[in-house]
Amino acid sequence: MANPSIKALTWLSRHKPSAPLVAICGAIMLFCAGLAVASFNEVAFRAQAIRESKVQAQMLAASVTAALAFEDAGAAQEYVESLHVNPQIETGGVYDAHGRLVASYTRPGAEPPARRAPPTLSRDDGRTIEVSVPVTLKAETIGSVFLKSSAEPFFRTANRYAAIGILGLMAALMVGALAAANAGQRRAYAALEEEVEQRERAEEALRQSQKMEAVGQLTGGVAHDFNNLLMVASSGLYLLDRTEDPQKREYLKQGVRQAIERGASLTRQLLAFSRRAPLTSQVVDLRAQIESMRLLLDRSLREDIDVRMEVDERLWPVEIDPGALEVAVVNIALNARDAMPTGGTITIRLTNRPGMSDGELQGDMVELAVSDTGQGMEPELASRIFEPFFTTKEVGRGTGLGLAQVYGFARASRGGVRVRSKPGEGATLSLFFPRSHSPVAAAPNDTPPAPEEAGARPLKILLVEDDDAVAAAVSEMLTCLGHDSRRVVNADAAMAMLDAGPPVDVVLSDMVMPGNLDGIGLAREIRRQYPGLPVLLTTGYSEAAEQAIGEGLIPLAKPYTAENLATRLESVTRSGSRPSA
Repeated sequence: MANPSIKALTWLSRHKPSAPLVAICGAIMLFCAGLAVASFNEVAFRAQAIRESKVQAQMLAASVTAALAFEDAGAAQEYVESLHVNPQIETGGVYDAHGRLVASYTRPGAEPPARRAPPTLSRDDGRTIEVSVPVTLKAETIGSVFLKSSAEPFFRTANRYAAIGILGLMAALMVGALAAANAGQRRAYAALEEEVEQRERAEEALRQSQKMEAVGQLTGGVAHDFNNLLMVASSGLYLLDRTEDPQKREYLKQGVRQAIERGASLTRQLLAFSRRAPLTSQVVDLRAQIESMRLLLDRSLREDIDVRMEVDERLWPVEIDPGALEVAVVNIALNARDAMPTGGTITIRLTNRPGMSDGELQGDMVELAVSDTGQGMEPELASRIFEPFFTTKEVGRGTGLGLAQVYGFARASRGGVRVRSKPGEGATLSLFFPRSHSPVAAAPNDTPPAPEEAGARPLKILLVEDDDAVAAAVSEMLTCLGHDSRRVVNADAAMAMLDAGPPVDVVLSDMVMPGNLDGIGLAREIRRQYPGLPVLLTTGYSEAAEQAIGEGLIPLAKPYTAENLATRLESVTRSGSRPSA
């Protein structure tokens, strides 16, 4: 359809009116065209104003999501107070899921926010613009945000129309339209930048909320398991003092020992998950390692489960901790067993994967895949199986740390883990390890000599331990083993006693303690001043253990038994245990 203005100009040209009439008609047409453009712009401006109000309301909603989730009215009020930078906003409010006002902002002379704002609102009465948007968290509405803004000031509207009337020329109208469009683009760009900034702040708040949720889940699970272990130990010690029956006393002592061993195992699982447990890595043949576990797997699984192996012809060696590998494979197999209540098949595949490029998995890798014919998992469940303390088992049947430990072991071995599963089609959990170009470590041919009986070689031991309870327990162990011990609380006191005499046979020291020197520093000083004196370090802290290994010392991990202590004392006095030069 042709433009009406062009039609009118064509009619005028055909009828040849006088010049003044043509000028007047042209002016009228330009004026009408200007009014039409102005009217269109006015409608577009109002629509743009509503959109901008909605965007600002959505940004405010994103900002207060974490505050509403944690019921932090103070934080919500701080976000609402920031509305004062926009002079057109008259009032605003944040409401919880029950419609109660949590935070508000009102300019002088304006009405306060409504008591209950509707979840969604978009209204323009020519004087004010009112919008309301919901606040959602994980697809759940937890509140709403309401904003009321004043319309464009009268003097700005008058200036816009006056400019159209004064110019009255098509060229000026075109320039004005271009300027208005450019201004709209600048406003839109500024609004977009602000929205991006607000969303980044909202995402950071959400990430922090998720971190706190994960920490709460982790600490709650740890507290639950350790409280159970402490209950077993404390009740066992209580009953030991009140029981004379030797058989019952032995039963109670066995329960306390098991609780302590479970606590130590739980700590190792936590360290493995956090990838801070020291690994004793060596180059191994995965085929030989897995085949050596067949008896262990057969004992761990039921008779109705068949275990099969598929191995590449020339499997590459890998550098891993064999003990940690054994724990990881058993954990995976036990989960596969539980997924097959009526029996099935577990297939262990060892495959070379040259030139991988998948996230952290880069280069030549070796894949250890454990597949089962069980029930399978939904994608949402499969994505959570490596979370600490996440388990689908009944209470008391699992800590939820088994697969978390598998994940930590794989990452600590510079590899990774992947899971594939569909409901009804079983599951495959794959561990990936970097290929090693070093030769496979040779298995030891001779059995290490057994330690001598406790008391056969009484030793004079200098015990360096700052914790009184631990020192008392270790001193009692040493006495039971037939050794004579003297205790000091830090490295400075130990060096002073060594300087003053009498001589000692072994220094047994904790690694983390107060003072100028820690356990490694003490070992270095002893190496410098007393090069023939053996040192045995103990620690329950994995990073300290890694430092000791780097110094050529193999620390005794806490908690340890009297048997462990006797064996290590015999070892260090026979071969020495000093930091390498």
